[in-house]
Amino acid sequence: MYEKFVELLVDELQIDRDEITMDAELSGDLGINSIELADLVMICEEKFGIEFEDDDIRKFTTVGDVVNYLESL
Repeated sequence: MYEKFVELLVDELQIDRDEITMDAELSGDLGINSIELADLVMICEEKFGIEFEDDDIRKFTTVGDVVNYLESL
């Protein structure tokens, strides 16, 4: 799941692959703003056929948070 999510970050948000780690902060390290996060959530929902809970999205701080959430579904 990590590799699939990294591909989304690289392809959809043009984030440098070398900057992406499980500990990378979405906002602080990768510069993802709230609009980009909302877009990313919609892309993940469509690509993986899942639905994020709004309360869970607010808890996403790092790449690892998102990957762990995706793996838990």
